[in-house]
Amino acid sequence: MSRSGYRSLRTRSNVPPDRRRAVALSYKAGSMPAPTVAASGQGEVAERIIALAREHGVTIREDPDLVALLAQLDVGQIIPPELYAVVAEVLAFVYRLKGKK
Repeated sequence: MSRSGYRSLRTRSNVPPDRRRAVALSYKAGSMPAPTVAASGQGEVAERIIALAREHGVTIREDPDLVALLAQLDVGQIIPPELYAVVAEVLAFVYRLKGKK
């Protein structure tokens, strides 16, 4: 699914635009079938997730559309197959930034 393809999966959010949201994903190639939601929150919780990511050198990518979709999942839940391609794009972005292949 291309970046534009997942837009059809978007849903309306009840979160006011001024409340920041964050979702952290965890993925270990070879030991996990797909990325899982490691943390999710809005407002102060989102700010804490972002702060912790920065403190630990985790790459942050802002994508409000993807966050809106991922925020519907429970912490610990594997991302659904419909989002594999989009999340793969994010992982490829992170690997390029870190110089991994």
